[in-house]
Amino acid sequence: MALTLRPAPDATGSAGMSARARWTLFGIAAGGGLAALFGAGSSALAAYFARRIITPAIRDADQEVLALVRGDDGLQVIMAATEDSTSHGTFSLFFDGGAGHARIGRIVSYSPAERTVQREVEEVYSGDLSRAHRGWWSGAVYASPASLGLAAEDVEIDVDGGKAPAWLVRADEGNGTRQGANARVWAIMVHGRGATRLEGLRALPVALSLGLDCLLISYRNDGLAPAAPDGRYGLGSTEWRDVEAAIAFALEQGAEEVVLFGWSMGGAISLQTADLSRYRHLIRALVLDAPVIDWVNVLAHHARLNSIPYAVGRYGQLMLGHSLGRRLTGLAAPLDLRTMDWDARAVELRTPTLLLHSVDDDYVPYGPSASLAERNPEMVTFEPFSKARHTKEWNVDREKWERLVRSWLEPRLAPLAPELTGGR
Repeated sequence: MALTLRPAPDATGSAGMSARARWTLFGIAAGGGLAALFGAGSSALAAYFARRIITPAIRDADQEVLALVRGDDGLQVIMAATEDSTSHGTFSLFFDGGAGHARIGRIVSYSPAERTVQREVEEVYSGDLSRAHRGWWSGAVYASPASLGLAAEDVEIDVDGGKAPAWLVRADEGNGTRQGANARVWAIMVHGRGATRLEGLRALPVALSLGLDCLLISYRNDGLAPAAPDGRYGLGSTEWRDVEAAIAFALEQGAEEVVLFGWSMGGAISLQTADLSRYRHLIRALVLDAPVIDWVNVLAHHARLNSIPYAVGRYGQLMLGHSLGRRLTGLAAPLDLRTMDWDARAVELRTPTLLLHSVDDDYVPYGPSASLAERNPEMVTFEPFSKARHTKEWNVDREKWERLVRSWLEPRLAPLAPELTGGR
């Protein structure tokens, strides 16, 4: 038997709505409004999060510069003590909006109580460090090939939308290297998100010592190469075409094969190049420093760092990957993050790959790098570092970085058997 509910009489004896019922409906309406408001807020936060990932931005000058000291031991700088500024090794400080650049050396003194650190200034490449108050810390310790005493050619590479500037550093006697030792193999340096071709300068000494001509490239949206039509990063899904153009340039100049060096997002770009480029069979090896192996992992990590709820962070990922999200993200085309998950695609990677990654990397977690090597030990070698944070493995231990790269790469530069090269 069905039970029919009828309104109970109100205080006047009519069948109108009771006070409790009215408050109940008010609560439902208010709750619905709050839910809608929360949903709108979540969408806005997700869209903001998604746009931040793919939009080139000006670096945050988050390192405070307190004083410059000139003494018998040379020039020294006193800075606020941070995780970066108290790291041992050689680094750079960019200031004055990036117009100023200084190479910072060893720690002279550190006062945890005063939260200050004093370090040597090895060289000021540009700007007036005495007038600097804030800047940003970087692993790009050189300002140009000339900073290493190397001769370089300024070249331009034809890419979508125009020409991308690059440095070409030859492995010849003029640069103190073995002339023609590996003249048919070039190294192409692919920098990371928010960085420039300066990032690859650290790898020049070891690459040149192996006889590799080196091409340090720029690519879309990095401030040197032409911007993409949508002005957005493709996280590797679009930038690889500029690396392919660099390979084409190298081939035109006499190269027969290449080794790709990639840092951070440059690692993701290099992996996409090795997967999609028409020249992928000419990529002899990949040397990747703190690479993005799985963007979903990185995006989830940054959502947690920014106290963004999991569901909101996941919503931001969906916006990046769905055509309906383009209005909110500004992307010309959605990103397929699954095709850039090399942890899941580990067995598909057939290019010998060296991964150098610090276990305390707080920007790109090292877990996917270690997992990729475990899943594909035939092709992938993982070498952990510590206390290097993000892309500063060379900076905290140059000897180890160069030793690992040289010992791993040198045997892979040996001539391949004819049956593996197709008669090349």
